[in-house]
Amino acid sequence: MISYEYPLSERIRTLLRLDDLYDRVRYFTDKADPQEHHVALLCLFEILEVAGRADLKSDLLQELERQKHSLESLRENPGISQEALDSVLWEIDSTSSRLFQMPGKVGQELRENEWLMSIKQRTNIPGGVCEFDLPSYHYWLHQSTEQHRHDLESWLAPFLPIRDGIAIVLRLLRESGKVSIQTAVQGVYQQMMAGRIAQMLRIRLHRDYHCVPEISANKYALNIRFTVQEGEQRPRVIESNVEFELTFCNL
Repeated sequence: MISYEYPLSERIRTLLRLDDLYDRVRYFTDKADPQEHHVALLCLFEILEVAGRADLKSDLLQELERQKHSLESLRENPGISQEALDSVLWEIDSTSSRLFQMPGKVGQELRENEWLMSIKQRTNIPGGVCEFDLPSYHYWLHQSTEQHRHDLESWLAPFLPIRDGIAIVLRLLRESGKVSIQTAVQGVYQQMMAGRIAQMLRIRLHRDYHCVPEISANKYALNIRFTVQEGEQRPRVIESNVEFELTFCNL
């Protein structure tokens, strides 16, 4: 199955982008080739840009506090594992505390690193990080794998409370919905929202379907078109029926 997630608010859109970037940084940092560590640094610069929203930290703190109160209300529910509940609440408290202790603007430590900012500035220029442009960076790329990982992890460290907060919020969001099986007749599916509130849609599609969902949604209706790409032509709607899993996620 292939899973597609579609945010229905700008806040969730930002969280999903950062979640993807954190995964990429971790993936390329764990590799051994200097060029893969270069990609890890580029992803770190992207995190710096996306996480630079002034309200990101406060948004996460508010959402974690809201989820904490919601989960606390489950204390007397006999169908809930108290051990699992305590574990999640501890995770929320720990992450909230670390977020609260973060000083100033997210990523300020990196912004004050003149060497990193000189590299970031050059990355906006196609081919701008050649060895003759940034000999000091060329030198760094020729250091050991261990040195690269140490540096990358230290540069990523100020963003880890944000990463952990996002991981909790998205995990709870993904677990919030109930899966339903739907069919797109001749590749098209429509559903009226009828007052339904959701922050994210999840679509899971079997790999045997050689098509992808194109999603548009607002507070009134959801429209999904399953399209196929043939050569250089524009995508077209598939002519067969497509069965898929649909989940409305909302915290």
